[in-house]
Parts: sequence; C-alpha cells; structure tokens
Amino acid sequence: MQPSNILIIDDERVIRDGCHLALSGRGHSVDICMNGRDGLETILKGSYDLALLDMKLPDMDGMDILRTVEREKLGVYVIVMTGYSTVQNAVEAMKQGAFDYLAKPFSDDELVLAVERAIEKKRLVEENLALRHQLSERFDFSNIIGENPRILKIFNEIQKVAPTNSTVLLHGESGTGKELFSRAIHAHSRRATRQFVAVDCSTFSSSLLESELFGHVKGAFTGAIKDKAGIFDEADHGSLFLDEVGNLDTDIQAKLLRAIETQEFKPVGASHLKKSDVRIIAATNRDLKMMVDEGNFREDLFYRLNVFPIFIPPLRERKDDIPRLLYHFLKVYCRQIGKQVDGFSDDALETLVNHDWPGNVRQLKNVVERLVIIADDRVLDYQSLSDHWEMKRNRTRDAVPETLEELKSVKRQMLENQFGKIERAFLQKALSAADGNITQAARRVGIQRSNFSALMKKHHLSANSAKMTSKPGDSMK
Repeated sequence: MQPSNILIIDDERVIRDGCHLALSGRGHSVDICMNGRDGLETILKGSYDLALLDMKLPDMDGMDILRTVEREKLGVYVIVMTGYSTVQNAVEAMKQGAFDYLAKPFSDDELVLAVERAIEKKRLVEENLALRHQLSERFDFSNIIGENPRILKIFNEIQKVAPTNSTVLLHGESGTGKELFSRAIHAHSRRATRQFVAVDCSTFSSSLLESELFGHVKGAFTGAIKDKAGIFDEADHGSLFLDEVGNLDTDIQAKLLRAIETQEFKPVGASHLKKSDVRIIAATNRDLKMMVDEGNFREDLFYRLNVFPIFIPPLRERKDDIPRLLYHFLKVYCRQIGKQVDGFSDDALETLVNHDWPGNVRQLKNVVERLVIIADDRVLDYQSLSDHWEMKRNRTRDAVPETLEELKSVKRQMLENQFGKIERAFLQKALSAADGNITQAARRVGIQRSNFSALMKKHHLSANSAKMTSKPGDSMK
C-alpha cells in the first residue's frame, strides 16, 4: 500500500491507538486528534490524504466536520467511524461526501482494506487529472502557432463547440493542420480522458475501410481468421477523427451515416448490431457541397457532418504568422538535431514569408527541418535557401507547374508581381493627377469611389502618399 498522510479524529483511546498501530506499521504517517475542534483545525491547516473521523465526538458533530472538509479540503478522503451504525447514518455520511464508513468495533483487516481502497481511489483520480492536464497542455492553443485574427476566431469557435457532443467538420487545404485542431477539440471536451482515434479515409479500399471502421467476425471474408474489433469499438465514449472524409465511396457513406445517427453499427459478416457512443470530428480538403451537387457525396451525410463547420485558412492567407512558425520549428529541430541556429537573415526571412507555401504548414515545417540539417552557420541566409529545390523552383520563371496547386500558385504570383505593380501605379497616377482628391481621381478613371478606396486599401495607399509621389511611374521600377 502506498504510504500516505492520515489523520485520526476520535475521542476513544483504544480506537485511536489501534488505528495508529495498524496503519503506522504499514508505513503511513499517522497523526491523532482527541476532539472535533482540534481535528477540524488540524485537517484544514495540514496536508492529509485521508481522515478517519468518528461521528460522535464530545464537542462537535462529526457530520459538521465532514461537511466542512468536503467544502474546503477537496483532496482529503474521509472514512467515517461510528458505533451507532445504522443504514441511515451510513447513507447520510456518503451523501455528504464520505468515501466509506466503518462500524465499531472493526478489525485491523477491515480498517486496512477500507484505507487501501480510499488511497487507491485518490491515486487514480489524481493520475486522471494529471493526465488530462498534460493532454490539455499538449494540445492547448498555445501549441497551435498563430495570432492571425482568423486563427484566433478558430480558437474561439473550438472553445464553444468542444464541450458539446456536436459533430465538427474541419475543411481546408492539405497541410493546414486539421488533425492538430481536431486534437485540440478533443482535449478541451468532456471526452478528453477517453480515446482519440484518427483514421485517414484515403488510405483504405472500400471493403477494407468498412472492416477497419466497424470490425468483422470470423469467416466474414478470406483471411478473417478471428473476430476483430473496429475503430468505432476502440473510440467508444471518445472522439473519432475521420480525415479526408471526401474520399469515402457512397456505400461506406451510407453505413457511416447510420452509425452516426443511431450510434449503432454492424461488423462485417455479423448478424447483430453493436452500439458505440462516439463524437465525430471530420476533415476534408475537398468541397463537399460541390461533391453533393455532382452526386459524389450523400447530401444527408454532408448535413450530418456539417453541423459545426470550421474553415482552416491556407498559410498564404495568414502570412503574418509565418515568422512565428519559422522560429517555432527552428527551435524544435535545433533541439532534435542538436544544432545551434539562431535565426534567419532579413533577406532569407523575406523570401520565406513571400513564398506561396502550397503545402501550407506541413511544407514549411519540412523546409525548416531540411534547412537546419544543411545549416553550416548560426544564421540561415539567402544563400542557404538558394540550393533548396522548392525555393529555386518557386523563383524559376520558366518552370512548368506539375500539379493544379502549383499552377494556381504560379497564377497568384504572376498576378501579385506583375498586375499588382501595374494596378498600384495606376492608382498612384490617378491620385497624383487629382492632387490626392480620391473622389476626383475615381471619377477621372471611371471607377466608383468605394471601389477605388478598396483598391487603395489593398495597396496600402493614402491620399497624402500620392501627393508626395513626384513621378507616377516610379512604383513600377
């Protein structure tokens, strides 16, 4: 039995001495109080794991002491002792928070058994709380790097939906960290101490995925040599993260819908239904609504998953977070690899921030890891990036895109780098000709004033800055 600090509060010397002898002999630290007032003061000031409390004391009612302890010292377990053992006394003591009760006279074995149960229960509760705290810290928002307003909005949404059992649909491009956000939802939920099970729906064939999700019975198909529990069994009373849910075929979609709606499912080859209380968190990088319109995704399943949608923005739309992410992963990989790299030069940082990152945070993380591996100096400069294939390809004008994402990336860069400069010069020229008067400038070029102002905001222009521009075309040089 784990040694503990125990306080005995009893006015009978025989009981006090007997309990002290039985418990101290097993390694516990045991203190004694002979009346209620001393006992209450001692227990409130001290640091005890367990109290043995007599219900009939000369100066106080033991029930009053029990109520005070339960209100002010939540970590102390109480076992009440009474020579007036009735069902009513026991029930009342348990209602007030007593862990157990002993009817006098009791044997050493009865005492030790009751104490062991109390100490074990206390240990399990404390371990549970510690694990839950660790889990919450591991997936706390402080571990999701980002201070962009859109990320802060997601934190707020998670805080609202996590304590519920509502289904959450995370959608965003590949690499934006959807699983990390799903784990944050689980860690802040009432299911945090239960299992979090993740399954990538794109890695299994239709028949294999059904067996993985719902299990199978012996003989259900060739190779099914014994019964196998499924993921819904494993995640019972916990959270199930279905990644890339848009890749499910229609047959599995129907069975998944039934499992979500009824909390019942049928293992492959079974004739009976099983129950599972699972909270679903789904994720996709595809437009499920468009898939519904095209007939590739069940409309009823879409609405069942889309109860609480959360959009994770791509990294290119929160560039202000890129420096934070770079230095975060730099610290992580310096520690893992055992190198000392202090940071990035200004030109290297500017290059990395302006990179389009089609693979989002996952790509950035991998880039930083490789940069730390090849680093020879304490500072990663522009030359360090020049041999990096992703940066090199991003800068090569004649490189032909190989994927749709790369094609979109090139298009965005061309718009930003070429048309963006022309658009800015166009605005400056119009403002300069109108001597900074926005209304006149908009009228001269044939644009509504509100649209003209929106373009100015996009390019960070003001009427005053236009007045100081002596040559309208300078911004294009």
